[in-house]
Parts: sequence; structure tokens; C-alpha cells
Amino acid sequence: MTGIIFSDLGQAASFMALDWVQASLKQCLGFSPFPATLNVRPKAAEDLQVWRRVQGEFTAVPLPPIDGGFCSARIFRVGIFGPASERLDGAVLLPEVKDYPNDKIEIVAPVRVKEHLGVGDGDALTLEFIN
Repeated sequence: MTGIIFSDLGQAASFMALDWVQASLKQCLGFSPFPATLNVRPKAAEDLQVWRRVQGEFTAVPLPPIDGGFCSARIFRVGIFGPASERLDGAVLLPEVKDYPNDKIEIVAPVRVKEHLGVGDGDALTLEFIN
């Protein structure tokens, strides 16, 4: 699917900086994620349909909260492709909270994706979900 990069409120950075989140993500993904997420929105209606199908049909890794802090989440492995078709391994972190936007996709990776792939807000990324 194709997603368009956008900036958001930056709230994920505080969540991503928590020791237990970093440790849990490293354990299930095999890498220490950069302490922030990259936000994308599906580019077209077809891309949104792919994202909905992934949520219902793909196996996600659960990320339960520790000691009642924050919310639980599901993690989907993903390959991220920028404009030069370079592949970067990462994951989509889907918080399980009421009224979470159905078109917001938060990506985590071992590096800062924007810098690594040379992309910015408004640019497109291709996501390949791995089941």
C-alpha cells in the first residue's frame, strides 16, 4: 500500500521513549526503534482498504501495557520503501484506543525514517505488510 507522510502532535515520542516500550519492541522486533513514530495516511481509497484488511487478517504481535500505563497496541511487521526503492525493515504500531483515526498509520524503525530515506511531509512511502 502507499501512504503519504504527515506530521502530527508528537505524542508518540513520549510513549516511544519509555524503557518498557523500547524493551518490548526490541524483544518482539529484533531492533531498538528510533524513539518516535512516522505517520502516514493511505494515499487512496484502495490503500485504506489494504490497511483495513491487514488489521483484520494479518497476525499482529500484542504490546500490552505495563502496570496500567498507556494503552495496549498491536504491531504489524512491514517493509518500508522510499522514492529510491530502498527497503527498510520496520513495523506499524496500532494503539488500541477508542476513536483512534482509522486512516492514521504509525511506523517504527531502527532509524529516523525521514532522514534515512530522504523523505518529508507530503512524500509517499510504499508499505509491504509481512504476515
